[in-house]
Amino acid sequence: MLTHYINTAMHKATYELLEVGTFYSEISHCPGVWANAATLEACRDDLQDTLEG
Repeated sequence: MLTHYINTAMHKATYELLEVGTFYSEISHCPGVWANAATLEACRDDLQDTLEG
């Protein structure tokens, strides 16, 4: 059940390439769940780690 929630939330994540060259992502319906990383894949991994935490 928890895995399903995490997967569903990750599909609702938004990603943005910032002017400084890093990626920012967030899940709007999960306040405080965001990530910023040098690559899109790292950003996605960090976002999932934050959500799981």
